[in-house]
Parts: sequence; C-alpha cells; structure tokens
Amino acid sequence: MTPDLKGRTAVVTGSTSGIGLAIAETLAGAGANIVINGLGTPEENEPIRAKIETDYGTKCIFSPANMLKPDEIAGMITTAQATFGTVDILVNNAGIQHVAPVEEFAAEKWNAIIAINLSAAFHAMSAAVAGMKKQKWGRIISTASAHSLVASPFKSAYVSAKHGIAGLTKTVALECAEAGVTVNCISPGYVWTPLVEKQIPDTMKARGLTRDEVINDVLLSAQPTKQFVTVEQVAETALFLCSDAAANITGANIVMDGGWTAQ
Repeated sequence: MTPDLKGRTAVVTGSTSGIGLAIAETLAGAGANIVINGLGTPEENEPIRAKIETDYGTKCIFSPANMLKPDEIAGMITTAQATFGTVDILVNNAGIQHVAPVEEFAAEKWNAIIAINLSAAFHAMSAAVAGMKKQKWGRIISTASAHSLVASPFKSAYVSAKHGIAGLTKTVALECAEAGVTVNCISPGYVWTPLVEKQIPDTMKARGLTRDEVINDVLLSAQPTKQFVTVEQVAETALFLCSDAAANITGANIVMDGGWTAQ
C-alpha cells in the first residue's frame, strides 16, 4: 500500500535528475510537498519544479543551496520550514564522483567528494532533526551505495564517503530512536544515472578499457543479476521507508545491489 504523505514535506537534495528526481516524484505521488535541490538557476530548473506540481498536484519549490556550503544547507531547511511549516522527510542524495589512483587523486577532488557526499548529509540532518523530534515524527533517508560496504579501486574518496554515510546513519538513528524519527540509508549497486555514465570515460582511462568493457566487465561484473538497478526501484524503497510499516526500521543499510555484496 502506498503511504499517505499528504501534509508532509520532503526535502530531497540532488534531485533535479537521476535517483533524486525519481525519489522526489515518487514522494510527490504519495502526496508530499517537495523541495527539490540541484545545480543550475531557479529559471533553469523551473520546468522540473512546475512538472512535479502539475503531475502530482502537490506544492514544489526549488532550492539552489550549494552542498559545499553548510550555511546554505541550513538555509534550505529553514526555507522549507518557513514555506511548508515542517520538514518531515529529508533525503540526502546529492553526490559527485571522481576516479583516479590514490597517488594521482587531486586533493580538491577528495575534499569536494567528502563535502558533498558525506558532510552535506551531516549538515542537513543537523538542521532538520530538532524539528522532527519536536513533532515526534520524521524520516531521514540517505543514498549510500554498495560502496558503503565494499570497495573498488580508484574510488578512494567516494568509498570513504559512503562508508561514512553508513556510520552517520547508525549514529543519528540511535540519537533519534525514542523520538519517532527513523534514519536509514539505501545502498544500491550500479544504477544507470548521469553520475554512473559520466564516470565511464575516467574508468576507461584508468583501466585501459573500451566503453563496453567498462559496462560489462567492470560495472555489471559485480552484480550477479547482470542488471542495473533502476531509479524507480530506489525511489519505491525510499517511499516504503516513509510508511508506517517501516516505523521500526532505523539505523538500517538497505542493500539493493543485485547480489554484489553477497559474494
């Protein structure tokens, strides 16, 4: 059964494309008001914002908050609260990737990946948790990765950040355990998104492979199902975690990786 999220408000970071947009649309489909966030100006993202309102009959605003800037992340939560009254659901989804051997991994790339993939989730949680505790209801969901559990070469920053998301999830879940606030992360294997597609050339260069070899022998080699996870599957899992049926799921790392980490 689809949970009824009418009257709820969801903030979804990194939600103008890929997994984040699918989650935003799925939560809107269940009745939630939405704050989308991503790169680009409000004008550039207006078609996405307007389409959510038109398609699902809920309210949607766009936040240009930069996930590298803690004050803008806190401001996004404050704006959502001022606009809709509460932030009931927080989805930490913003992420970037860079692939290189550790000895060639630029410090600025490391810093950016840790900031956007991990620290931004901390800052958003820090800003949103007090309101959730006060109302005795909240759902915090972070997009982790199979790389929260296992590693791959040439992805030192990304793997470190995703392991960090798993630990942050457990910690905040324990802090919120008696407050009606659940905190979980979802760890998909390879999902066909712009983020995955963009890392293919770097992986080709790092490993000396063709595009098809990267897809079949690197990306999908790890997944026994030999299928990419879909954005819709991730979004439906996030929706379930917002339901009453999931009220006692907290501190969990929900793995959906086609059997990758079972090996």
